[in-house]
Amino acid sequence: MSYQNIITIEPGKRSGKPCIRGMRITVYDILEYLAAGMTEAEILEDFSELTSEDIKACLAFAADREKKLFITSL
Repeated sequence: MSYQNIITIEPGKRSGKPCIRGMRITVYDILEYLAAGMTEAEILEDFSELTSEDIKACLAFAADREKKLFITSL
């Protein structure tokens, strides 16, 4: 999945953390909700402005970042 059009980084917003479509909801917020046991449906119910694609983009962003960290550590 291509997350580049969904995940945005703006220096003045949420201290430059990666956000979803310029909103104040960060990738890390979504990952923490999922790690805490929330389902995608529960997140979408709590945050009506989000879409399923937004959540998938967060996961793709995190996977890509992890892959880049692994490659650079070799």
